[in-house]
Amino acid sequence: MEKQIIVVGASTERCAINCKSNGLPDQQLHLVEPISEPLHRLLTSSLSASTQRAYAADLNHFRASGRDIPCPPHALAEYLAELVATHAVATIQRRLAAIAKAHRALGHDDPCRAEIVRATMSGIKRTKGMAQREAQALQRDSLFAVLERMGERPIDIRDRALLLIGFAGAFRRSELVGFDCGDVEHVGRGIVLHLRRSKTDQTGQGRKIAIPYGRTRWCPVRHLTDWLAHAGIEQGPLFRSIDRHGHIAQDRLSGDAVAVIVKRRVEAAGFDPAIFSGHSLRAGLATSAAMAGASSWKIRQQTGHRSDAILARYIRSADMFVDNAAGAVL
Repeated sequence: MEKQIIVVGASTERCAINCKSNGLPDQQLHLVEPISEPLHRLLTSSLSASTQRAYAADLNHFRASGRDIPCPPHALAEYLAELVATHAVATIQRRLAAIAKAHRALGHDDPCRAEIVRATMSGIKRTKGMAQREAQALQRDSLFAVLERMGERPIDIRDRALLLIGFAGAFRRSELVGFDCGDVEHVGRGIVLHLRRSKTDQTGQGRKIAIPYGRTRWCPVRHLTDWLAHAGIEQGPLFRSIDRHGHIAQDRLSGDAVAVIVKRRVEAAGFDPAIFSGHSLRAGLATSAAMAGASSWKIRQQTGHRSDAILARYIRSADMFVDNAAGAVL
């Protein structure tokens, strides 16, 4: 069976939004040309797997509502209005992007550009607001309190190393679980982790992150070394799943598992797990470093943010009282 692909133009690029034509009616597939296997692989790689899955789910939800492609602008506006009560603004925006791409892929006019749709989206933003729920930063002292409550089981040794490396490198969940032994370079002052690919580096240019030896007993380098020695890991994934009997598997942890580990560990230390997530480690390093007086460019060197404006979103409100203007005069 020949592969079908939805191809859309995005400025000067061409990208695939759904390489299996999921969610599209059969009668519309004749508009899409059969493609070769090499081209199929390249187009499939133009977007991350998670984005492809999200877009496919968005299109399925859209069709389940009784609409189809092509969709008149007023019908699309009604669909958006139905989402307001149950969906976040960011989700609605992504769903709109998937619908727009699907229309362009099939050669139809993009209804998302119509004034009624644009005005509806503006109304949604004004009504619901654009502020996103932020995960609580797991700051240095709170992290240490979490580590104090952990034992010496294999899962404790692993989780200690995972939390400390995730915090010290300000890594995203996917980055943290993506490291292999070959990505660790031991140097005089600690280790250098070679990040091969990340959310903001889909082309795989890579980046090096220094993890220095710690000055406290919670040294991330030492605890990572302890974990690898305990587990006998010499190649393959650094962080692996462990069953209830303490048996260490060969497969790597998932990004979702990181969030579960963070929540479980902060709850055991007496914190509210509902306000923490896998992102709390990344926000925790940025916030803690800012409060300790680290310069923004040194923090960005660790986090990988390209500008101070973007970094500012990750530094939580705890530093609002440091050198506060009102505190200097009252």
